[in-house]
Amino acid sequence: MLTVSNLSVQFGKRILFDEVNVTFTQGNCYGIIGANGAGKSTFLKILSGEVDPTSGHVSLEPGKRMSVLNQNHNMFDEFTVLETVMMGNKNLYAIKKEMDDLYLNYTDENADRIGELQIQFDEMGGWNAESDAATLLSNLGIQEEFHYTLMAEMDAKLKVRVLLAQALFGNPDVLIMDEPTNDLDFETIGWLENFLANYENTVLVVSHDRHFLDAVCTHVSDIDFGKIHHYSGNYTFWYESSQLASKQRAQQNKKAEEKKAELEEFIRRFSANVAKSKQATSRKKMLEKLKLDDIKPSSRRYPAIIFEQEREAGDQILNIEKLSASIDGEVLFKDVDLNVAKGDKIVVISKDSRATTAFYEILNQNKQPDSGKVEWGITTIRSYLPVENHEFFENDLTLVDWLRQWAKTEEERDEVYIRGFLGKMLFSGEEALKTGRVLSGGEKVRCMLSRMMMLRANVLMLDEPTNHLDLESITAFNNSLKNFKGTILLTTHDHEFAQTVGTRILELTPNGLIDRYMSFDDYLDDPKVKELRNKMYF
Repeated sequence: MLTVSNLSVQFGKRILFDEVNVTFTQGNCYGIIGANGAGKSTFLKILSGEVDPTSGHVSLEPGKRMSVLNQNHNMFDEFTVLETVMMGNKNLYAIKKEMDDLYLNYTDENADRIGELQIQFDEMGGWNAESDAATLLSNLGIQEEFHYTLMAEMDAKLKVRVLLAQALFGNPDVLIMDEPTNDLDFETIGWLENFLANYENTVLVVSHDRHFLDAVCTHVSDIDFGKIHHYSGNYTFWYESSQLASKQRAQQNKKAEEKKAELEEFIRRFSANVAKSKQATSRKKMLEKLKLDDIKPSSRRYPAIIFEQEREAGDQILNIEKLSASIDGEVLFKDVDLNVAKGDKIVVISKDSRATTAFYEILNQNKQPDSGKVEWGITTIRSYLPVENHEFFENDLTLVDWLRQWAKTEEERDEVYIRGFLGKMLFSGEEALKTGRVLSGGEKVRCMLSRMMMLRANVLMLDEPTNHLDLESITAFNNSLKNFKGTILLTTHDHEFAQTVGTRILELTPNGLIDRYMSFDDYLDDPKVKELRNKMYF
């Protein structure tokens, strides 16, 4: 059990946490959520002892071990991959290290000490430590050939996986993870979801991946108004219930009995859905046990992301013939033949993110293909959200003047109109006079989305659109794309985005294109597709 008592954190005049009292119990997985700046990562650092609170304290039950996903990717560069994983259990690794040193300098005097250490090592399951670490690495996509490689020689994206294996190693009593799905592919995220869904100890996780939170969380821990409140259920349940509570609060004239009946029906409906799913929620605490008083409205602000078409496109959207691209002689994709139909919502994927980005850059005439041709329909109006947007903000324009660049009418150029537009995207008052150079990554993406909305395109191209966005923006963005009537080409590592938006999957490989009209989940689960994917990459 992990207990937080009377915790307060203050930076200058800003109060981040105010007398927080919460307990995290064994067998539950807590998704820590909150608006950007609410203090999610700071809270995890306080729990791990990396940051001291202004007042209050954190206590871990005696004899229990805490493990934290390390964010310093270069901290273990002098160690091998396998050693780095085993260092996740500090006590076990210390015993192993001492034994190894004593064996190197073996004498009759240290024989008794070696015997003591061997007993401790055996009780901790130490003799299986290397094989357990190797299994974790393999499950996370680190092939055996890399297990004895120095961390300094590992690719940055593979280092992330090694550090994740380190955090998971040795069955810690409390597992703390900040954005564990970063740089993982869908298959590896799926493995991690299953691992945590069956994990018997305590997990605390911060993530912007809603599908991941839904798959693993038994509770949501909401940081709001300087406090932390636990809610039973996963992220989707928290989001939908808080929206329902907000709607009910606005309906002042609605009778209390009607509101209660509406909430009870919502809980019954959601509980039935969860019980039929594979989510961790169903194995831990059923939603029927919720008290109606537990459901409260949230103070979150959601941007108004609404894509409208200036005109509806004709039937001819996009035709591609024999399209190929490479980088420094390495083939990204080749011989792509594709016809995009009106209203297609296409998820474009590849095991190499350079392939998908090159594909979009070619479609937008920012890069020349090695061969092939691209023909857009004459009625298409296209808008593109690139994965890198820094070039759009290399100026000193205020956000008002920045957005004005894409206005099409005199009315849209008016400052009042633009300020209203920016206000809906959460840039109100003086924030609209910021320059692009000082914006955070999430603010820049919200500006790029504002630009796209101003263009009123009938074809949207989105390369990793959720990068840097908070959960509120991601949710609003996702809902907007589900309702968009035009054509979408989308590449994302957000599983929920891919599953709820996409109706067609395109996979770019060095040996051609896989093209299927099906949902994203069906694509990942289809045995024939799995067999074909294995062939296309080798």
